[in-house]
Amino acid sequence: MLRFALISLAVGSVAGAAFVGTAGAGAPATTAEKINVTPSDWPWWRGPNRDGIASADQKPPLHWSETQNVLWKAPLPGRGHGSPTVVGDQVFLEAADEQQEIQSVVCFDRLTGKQLWKNDLHKGSLSKKDNKKSSHASSTIACDGERLFVNFLHDAAIYATALNRDGKQVWQKKISEFTSHQGFGASPALYQSLVIFSADNKGGGVIAGLDRASGETVWRHERPKLPNYTSPIILKAAGREQLIFVGCDLISSFEPLTGKRLWEVPGATTECVTSTVTDGEIVMTSGGYPKDHMSAVRADGSGTVVWENSVRMYVPSPLIRDGYLYGVTDAGVAICWKSNSGKELWKSRLGGTFSASPVMVGDRIFAVNEEGKTFVFKASPEAFELIAENQLGDEVFATPTICGSRIYLRVAVLRDGRREETLYCLGQRE
Repeated sequence: MLRFALISLAVGSVAGAAFVGTAGAGAPATTAEKINVTPSDWPWWRGPNRDGIASADQKPPLHWSETQNVLWKAPLPGRGHGSPTVVGDQVFLEAADEQQEIQSVVCFDRLTGKQLWKNDLHKGSLSKKDNKKSSHASSTIACDGERLFVNFLHDAAIYATALNRDGKQVWQKKISEFTSHQGFGASPALYQSLVIFSADNKGGGVIAGLDRASGETVWRHERPKLPNYTSPIILKAAGREQLIFVGCDLISSFEPLTGKRLWEVPGATTECVTSTVTDGEIVMTSGGYPKDHMSAVRADGSGTVVWENSVRMYVPSPLIRDGYLYGVTDAGVAICWKSNSGKELWKSRLGGTFSASPVMVGDRIFAVNEEGKTFVFKASPEAFELIAENQLGDEVFATPTICGSRIYLRVAVLRDGRREETLYCLGQRE
């Protein structure tokens, strides 16, 4: 799925950067309403604060099984690795039926798990050149409270679609041609009036800000002709909100509303998957090709590499809390570092292989491996402390969603050579 390599590039040296409309000229005109979600929602990839950390006052279950603490479960069509998006009384997911070549958005009732609607957005022309661990529905939907924003790789291009909460299409736009290397899984990001899409690929990708209401392009940058898999992430670092985008041998920062490039420095590998995090002063990157590499780079544009190592945390994204960085490697090792120095404080083998990213609730980290086992351990710099282990299903590639004291987990079971996917809602039974 992803990877990484250092190069000597000057700030702003990417060829073909383009601004469209009002990019770089202040806030664009828009008809989009304010984003309207609540603290009990999980409205986009990595949650409300885009960092994999859920509200600390939640009380999700620590123990579950096929029969214990299952509030409801619902069958899913085909296969997908995107996380559930939860807003209001609805749960949304992408799904792809690879046999019929149908890419869909499916909506469930948050309380009961009843399927409310299904919209088949694309039919036919699925990519054939993908990593065996990828799917044709690996992105996580973003929701602004009124609309859903979805992106799929279809017919050798990335298409962005906006739907209303009833599943009706509002607009659809082709973002970029796409030369598939190991599939596609970047998720959209919302910021004020915009929805931001990325489509790095060997044919030459883009990162673009579109008006949420109309789908009109507000700003757009051409990207290097290199494969990469990260999602755009908006974080507050070095005293301002920045859209941080990692990969293609670069760490790039943009003003999210106007698209103005704030800074761009070498410091990542070519292919990355993880979503960056920050402690407010530095941003962390990790990748796995052409070498295993983690780094922490100052977010002020100076290009200063504060620390780096050769840990392979290629797919699962890290977490940061109170100056400490927590991660799970692809090979199933949990590690804690001091975020400002990179000093390793502890590590412990969990077991199995990981693609899903860990999620933190208070001082507890939930990390699920590809075999469906979830490890719950303490977010503490003192030592590794395992709290619980839970097995559910045979395969899990999607990151769990935790909100409203419930866990929404996309699980696959293998029966008689068939793979069946199910969405579980886990919670404490009264």
